[in-house]
Amino acid sequence: MSSIIQLLPDHVANQIAAGEVVQRPASVVKELLENAIDAKATDIKLVVKDAGKTLIQVIDNGMGMSVTDARLCFERHATSKIRHAEDLFDLHTKGFRGEALASIAAIAHVELKTKRDQEELGTHIVIEGSKFVAQDAAVLPKGTSFLVKNLFFNIPARRNFLKSDTVEMRHVIDEFQRVALAHPSIYFTLIHNGSEMFNLPPSNYRQRIVNLLGGKTNEKLVPVTEDTEIVKISGFIGKPEFAKKNRNEQFFFVNDRFIKSAYLHHAIMSAYEGLLKEGNQPSYFLYLQVPPNTIDINIHPTKTEIKFDDEQSLYAILRSAVKHSLGQFNVAPVLDFERDPNLDTPYDYRSKESEMPLIQVDSNFNPFADGATTTVAKKSSGGGSYSSNPFPKKETTSWESLYVDLKSDTEEVASISFESEEVTGNLFQHEEKEEEIASKTYQFHKKYIISSIKSGMLVVDQNKAHQRVLYEQYLANITVQSASSQQLLFPLELYFSFEEMELLKELKPSLENTGFIFDKMDKERVLISGIPVTVQESEVSIVLEELISNLQNEVPENTFSLNDGIAKSMAKSLAVKTGTLLTEREQENLVNALFACKEPNVSPFNRPTFVTLSVEDLDKKFTL
Repeated sequence: MSSIIQLLPDHVANQIAAGEVVQRPASVVKELLENAIDAKATDIKLVVKDAGKTLIQVIDNGMGMSVTDARLCFERHATSKIRHAEDLFDLHTKGFRGEALASIAAIAHVELKTKRDQEELGTHIVIEGSKFVAQDAAVLPKGTSFLVKNLFFNIPARRNFLKSDTVEMRHVIDEFQRVALAHPSIYFTLIHNGSEMFNLPPSNYRQRIVNLLGGKTNEKLVPVTEDTEIVKISGFIGKPEFAKKNRNEQFFFVNDRFIKSAYLHHAIMSAYEGLLKEGNQPSYFLYLQVPPNTIDINIHPTKTEIKFDDEQSLYAILRSAVKHSLGQFNVAPVLDFERDPNLDTPYDYRSKESEMPLIQVDSNFNPFADGATTTVAKKSSGGGSYSSNPFPKKETTSWESLYVDLKSDTEEVASISFESEEVTGNLFQHEEKEEEIASKTYQFHKKYIISSIKSGMLVVDQNKAHQRVLYEQYLANITVQSASSQQLLFPLELYFSFEEMELLKELKPSLENTGFIFDKMDKERVLISGIPVTVQESEVSIVLEELISNLQNEVPENTFSLNDGIAKSMAKSLAVKTGTLLTEREQENLVNALFACKEPNVSPFNRPTFVTLSVEDLDKKFTL
């Protein structure tokens, strides 16, 4: 009987490894950028075409590779980062597994150009699907250039799973930002489809954050510093008033490596307790330096999760450092127990002895004694003297004389009138007709609208009902492209990050169909001169931020889905909230508008908008 177990060919094994290492174009970007950093490059350029599906190129001025290294780097488990198993717990580089380049070469067309500084000629290698096509000597500048074309060309099923260019480019930008934030001393450039998106010269951490996220970010940052034996913390946190609904501006870096940690994030949220609105997320850019032997990086394929030896101490230190910064820069109220120098004794009076104050009291004075009059200076039993009373009292023969003018009888007491208990009218001033009562609506707990119907009672959720009304209204305006706008006296100026501005530019045509009028859109600023009639000027920034937040992680694949998402997001933001008091006319208008909709039964998010209670249902409640 032939054996069942067989060794997989290298190209098959590489494709299996690629499924773990390379999930999308952003995965290739991450691996190539980290290799460039490990090569001690000071200038790194990333060139992307069609969100990385067609072309990804990383050019650096690092140390380069020899002919032998250039060939070996595409072999599985070949790496320059480690030599022994013990090195896994003393890592000072980005990559260490030796599978990235082999995996990338297995599913794409790869060209490598590299040259070391001390060599005259460099090496040019061409690989297609793990097969070496060519290897030549070439005249090249110092450094390395990796060019990856036609990603997943030999795995069409994987290529079909890729999202739209907009979504994939967002992931590429995310990886680029994480690497650029961790290394502000390196010059980074990002070019997409021939246009320069980022040009980041060498700077410090604060300037790098501002260059990536926009100039207005500078006023939002609060520095954080802490140095202990366990961890050294530096970086910045955002002020609570600038918190957003999304978590796009939250970065942890451990030993210059971006990580995700729900445990450390909880420490940050604990420090912000009581300072954030419900659902808001603070911004933070925190850099942690810990001894390499106290962490384990090799627990996740993308190396974005780390296991710490002493998580509890790290949690406490991080929470304390953030809370201290919020109080130190007067962001949060604090109790200050430090001594106030203004309360100190003046220098001239320090040598003087304190003197007891003289308190003079006439212990013999009796206000109820007959003929009590103002006395002049008398001698006390102790021999002390008393000064004359500066406020002489009016002489009275006795205390009874104070009440001489009051009547002793109870005539006026008897004249007090009490509220009559007699019923002067009916409980209802006038009897209403049955039709009038049936048409009335009542608001219950500022949340539900109750109205009577022939079969019983109608209970409407005012928030979900208004969402349905606004959703159909906005969707119709976007589709028909006929929405009314109200002009603003002064244009509204709003600031967003680069990534948010790119998404806003894509949403611009659909937003204009809802009533927005955009005068100007820069790299990080937008001027709005007109807004929809149903939107207040103070709500514009909130509506746009929530819209961007809702669509940022799930950008629709087609125009209809995009318009549907915009209508849903705006309806959710602008719908009347629970707890809002509505007048009787507003209640009736909302109920009438709801039942004029095409689908009044459910909200845009498939939640019931109303329920009905029949008379039979109510009768059962009162039946024993």
